Amino acid sequence: MLRLPDDWVWDNWVAEDGERYHLFFLRAPRALGDPGLRHTAARIGHATSSDLVVWEVERDALVPEAGWWDDLALWTGSVARGDDGVWRLFYSALSTTRGLGVRDQRIGMAESDDLFRWRRLGDRPLVAPDLRWYVSGTWRDPFVFRDPGGDGWHMLITARATGAPRFDDGVLGHARSADMRAWELEPPISGPGAGFGELEVSQVRIVEGQPVLAFTCHPDQQSPERVARFGRFCTWSVAGDSLTGPWAVDHARPFRGEPTLSAAPFVQRRDGSWALLGFRNLEPDAPPRLEVVDPIPVELRDGELIDLR
Repeated sequence: MLRLPDDWVWDNWVAEDGERYHLFFLRAPRALGDPGLRHTAARIGHATSSDLVVWEVERDALVPEAGWWDDLALWTGSVARGDDGVWRLFYSALSTTRGLGVRDQRIGMAESDDLFRWRRLGDRPLVAPDLRWYVSGTWRDPFVFRDPGGDGWHMLITARATGAPRFDDGVLGHARSADMRAWELEPPISGPGAGFGELEVSQVRIVEGQPVLAFTCHPDQQSPERVARFGRFCTWSVAGDSLTGPWAVDHARPFRGEPTLSAAPFVQRRDGSWALLGFRNLEPDAPPRLEVVDPIPVELRDGELIDLR
């Protein structure tokens, strides 16, 4: 478990360098008093571990940059290593420049040779929503992965579809790149109408030979029909035919082992088995448990993630 005495910790993602796991996470000072204030005070922390349980906190990976387009807060992302050996951190950011607060969501990138020291790339966001397909204001959580056929890279983005009813408008935004630096936006690779208002912190993995999409959607961002059918769950998954979709999100099923588990990245352990990390989001009934849980072992059964504890 990762719990910091002076900071709240919530969304997180993992990179593995062959020797250690590197946990990147959002953190904000507990001195703010109200956990709801954390979103405009977030920066990206960094910790390392050999077992996903005991963590050594390192220097922050990235913090807001005064005078830059990401000067207010930094949010969730992913880390991937390019063919050139350079690690790239894709992240969400908020800016003070347009006065939109949490609705000013944009996507950036930093590079590193060792996962410890990061340098920003460029002086503007990587990719912006096209209003033909996506509404403005929801544009975050970039998850970058290599094309299964070797044709460059894909980025999944938390987005909402233009013209769709609220709480049915959550879709997987999609962009492609040949070199991880220049990105071309494409239409979403999931459709609206599945009862999700947001597909947060989406990720795709091959689990036991099966492509799987996992994402977070808090019950308050789901349609009443979906909540009535399944109950109140935060983490969802669906099996598919390809990592690149399209994804039938209407077939997603909840992770029942931890109903409040949120921002739950897949992590493959040394023995090849899979686990979920994440934090427990109890809002609005109680303050969220702003700490990273110990790894939860999971396996895929009939396309559904099962808690093995």
